[in-house]
Amino acid sequence: MRVYLPATTNVLRTLVDEGRLTGPLTAFAVTPGLRDFYTLSDAGADEEELEYAALLAAARASLRLIDVDPSAARRRVVLAADVPDSAVAEVEDPDADRGAVRITGNVALADVASAHVDGAEAEDDVRAAVGVVLEADLGSEDAQFVVDQAEGHELAWYATQEIGALLELL
Repeated sequence: MRVYLPATTNVLRTLVDEGRLTGPLTAFAVTPGLRDFYTLSDAGADEEELEYAALLAAARASLRLIDVDPSAARRRVVLAADVPDSAVAEVEDPDADRGAVRITGNVALADVASAHVDGAEAEDDVRAAVGVVLEADLGSEDAQFVVDQAEGHELAWYATQEIGALLELL
């Protein structure tokens, strides 16, 4: 199953240095719940659009991780990885984000298909969003506007063999 793991630049460094991320981990995927939501709101959504929705949910979760990691660069990071279906369980909490899953095992660097990372131009908007993302989660329209500014930046795509070089540039 393709999953999208929210991360930070420090998590990315751990992945490169240790060759794996230790589970259990929270990620996002095309789950029945995500699929049902889009069936109601956009019946024509195809698999690629659903995967993009899961990636965006992971990018939002990355903001929350950056909030608790003051030494991480102010750039959202999402890792796309392929893990066994048996290692993934949908989060059955009504308060969880759509598409949230738990990965029971480790995720090895070899399981990672790509990394998606904000460019330098997003740092100011991400910094501002990190400070208010929890307020946005609780319904603040002003905070949501700030988060929307960060989410307006497209994440750049990096092949796994480019991650080390990317980290050197941060």
